[in-house]
Amino acid sequence: MNETIIDRIQHNPKFAELVQKKTSLSWLLSSVMLVIYYGFILVIAFSPSTLGIPISSNNVTTIGIPIGIMVILSAFVLTGIYVRRATEFDQLTREIIEEAKQ
Repeated sequence: MNETIIDRIQHNPKFAELVQKKTSLSWLLSSVMLVIYYGFILVIAFSPSTLGIPISSNNVTTIGIPIGIMVILSAFVLTGIYVRRATEFDQLTREIIEEAKQ
């Protein structure tokens, strides 16, 4: 790309909007994942017996297993949320590029 196109892109208000939306979404999703993961680790560190409680009285499976699975699945869900929102980012990127070429 030549310098004029790059300059047009950087000064386009839609580019600032795109950067702001991507940044805020990535910080939000990263924060949610960190809270989930470190919350789980803190429970393991400071109250391991909590995750060792059996699901039912005659069952050997503890509540730690489904909670651990939910921690893993939350990463997939948060990734899915980002992918879903990426279509909006792609559309905005196309608009920015088209405007810069004119």
